[in-house]
Amino acid sequence: MPVNLPPPDPASLLPVAGVELGIARAGIRKPGRRDLLVMRIAPDSEVVGVFTQNRFCAAPVTLCRERLHLESGVRALLVNTGNANAGTGADGLRRAARTCAALAGLMGIQPEQVLPFSTGVILEPLPDDRIIDALPNAVADLRPDNWAAAAEAIMTTDIVAKAASRRLTLDGVEFVVTGIAKGSGMIHPNMATMLAFVATDAPVSCEALEAILRHAVNRSFNRVTVDGDTSTNDSCLLIATGATAAPVVMDDDDARFAPLRDAVTDLMVQLAQAIARDGEGATKFIEIAVEGGRDEDEAKRVAYAIARSPLVKTAFFASDPNLGRILAAIGYAGIDDLEVDGVRLWLGDVLVAERGGRAPDYREADGARVMAEADIRVRVDLARGHAATTVWTCDFSYDYVKINAEYRT
Repeated sequence: MPVNLPPPDPASLLPVAGVELGIARAGIRKPGRRDLLVMRIAPDSEVVGVFTQNRFCAAPVTLCRERLHLESGVRALLVNTGNANAGTGADGLRRAARTCAALAGLMGIQPEQVLPFSTGVILEPLPDDRIIDALPNAVADLRPDNWAAAAEAIMTTDIVAKAASRRLTLDGVEFVVTGIAKGSGMIHPNMATMLAFVATDAPVSCEALEAILRHAVNRSFNRVTVDGDTSTNDSCLLIATGATAAPVVMDDDDARFAPLRDAVTDLMVQLAQAIARDGEGATKFIEIAVEGGRDEDEAKRVAYAIARSPLVKTAFFASDPNLGRILAAIGYAGIDDLEVDGVRLWLGDVLVAERGGRAPDYREADGARVMAEADIRVRVDLARGHAATTVWTCDFSYDYVKINAEYRT
């Protein structure tokens, strides 16, 4: 079960003026489940995105990159689960484009104004006929208060839907930020393997919105790993409808920029942590904080070496304080001139290692006590500078192997 992660309360998810969401059952992989999402976006909205760095990116990722900044603008998103439409070549592009054209016809917009997104099994043809047949039901279901159902409709191996909202007041005007995400396995930057769609009714220029997205993603979805595998379909979109009347936020000199950026970042951090808490088979949520780096890059390298180590993650699952595995991960993280005598390691509030070895006061019973908890914090001080970073991960359990061994069955 997910680690201390309750499902979102639908009443807490605030509608965003200028965004409507509709759900349908297309039977893409499992009969009867809601597996299709349509989002209608108001004209003149600004839409920006970031996508997977996997060279085998999925057909919908290719189309999104081509269409995102066309002058025609973005008017709709089309999301399916159960099939990734990745590793499908030119045929996959044709099928994705065909579904976009069908939705455009129903909505009275241009095909290039539709962005497609897919998640699920790789190397299988997209069942575009099923998607097209279900589109009228999704369009008929469009409404602004459908965020909770939308969060459920984009799930794959997720157990709990992931959604959140923020409300903030800028210069006396109230704005809303609401977002959903999916992700449970095949999670690792760059960027983290997931789909995420975040919207605000604030009026924001495209340049300012891109700056907000880069800042937020680098502090959220690019700080989470479940298993070290980067997917073919990672996509994160940030939408600003401008439906709430106010002057446009043009750049970071605007006093409203930082509060809006921070609200979006805070929401994305919540969604990113939810992905780690709902990692496939997870029983522990682990925060890894590395400080004292010469720069942020080396702090990240150490954090991820720990976070993606199967030996570390299985030890956490067993609540086994075999903490030499963490020291080994720090040592192979790629800092050639690391002075190990200066490194200190904490597990929760327990100092485990210093001066190149076990801390004099460390007792294994203290380590076992911390590792038995569901939420665990690992802290490392490299004693090399002032740079720091934090990443989130989970343990490896028997269920992780079972879920992925039986993924297609």
